[in-house]
Amino acid sequence: MFEIVEKRELAHRVCLFRIRAPLIARKRRAGQFIILRINEHGERIPLTIADSDSEEGTITIIVQEVGKTTSVLCSLKAGDRLLDVVGPLGKPTHIENYGTAVCVGGGIGCAVTYPIAKALKETGTHVISIMGARTKNLLILEEEMRSVSDELFIATDDGSYGHHGFVTAVLEELIGEGRKIDVVIAVGPVPMMKAVSSVTRTNGIYTMASLNPIMVDGTGMCGACRVTVDGQTKFVCVDGPEFDAHQVDFDELIRRNRTYLKEERIAMEELTYHEGPRCYEKKGV
Repeated sequence: MFEIVEKRELAHRVCLFRIRAPLIARKRRAGQFIILRINEHGERIPLTIADSDSEEGTITIIVQEVGKTTSVLCSLKAGDRLLDVVGPLGKPTHIENYGTAVCVGGGIGCAVTYPIAKALKETGTHVISIMGARTKNLLILEEEMRSVSDELFIATDDGSYGHHGFVTAVLEELIGEGRKIDVVIAVGPVPMMKAVSSVTRTNGIYTMASLNPIMVDGTGMCGACRVTVDGQTKFVCVDGPEFDAHQVDFDELIRRNRTYLKEERIAMEELTYHEGPRCYEKKGV
């Protein structure tokens, strides 16, 4: 059993958890993830390791309520325990002094860009971070990203904070200024990563995307997380999660991520949501 030692809310329906997992905390590197299971009846879900403390033996994950399992997870509190936490999984981000790197994080994707930007900063790379959210109230990890970035730009869809518009507009503006950009790392909703890839392909800038497909076992055996990269089938859990964005078939990934929308909706209907103190009552589980 894995104890939750801290839980706090970062934004509406976005929670940060610190979990006691000393073996994972000692081994994890930027870009890697875990798969957790809340209880014996729960599904296994992948979540990126946003940070770790090897001395305390804790890892940090950030969870957005988007379905049944994440909703139940976000109803837990400090002192509660998780049945399974497996990791670190996936290949770590390749970290070197690139010269200048632009880290683009959209929404909950900022939880992934933070450890990557932090690791790049430690190599001496000039880190430019672009954070995006639908609205100011949904922006997470601003101060953390500011602390590991040489430059930080923020974009909100509704213009409530920073640039009014998408992260791609900020990226295009930087490129238009003649900035020398050696690598771009994009993490966030698939359409956002696809749009970033389109901008950088046009300008000949190497780009990595951290993919977020449906995933089950995390060991490459089930095949649920398969994606097409440069015309070949890859498994995100063992071959990724990061790939050359210009070689990823994003349209296929979008289609595959919609496979279980009906089942996800039914699962959510099994939960009775009570306003006030957050409470999720499992039905028929």
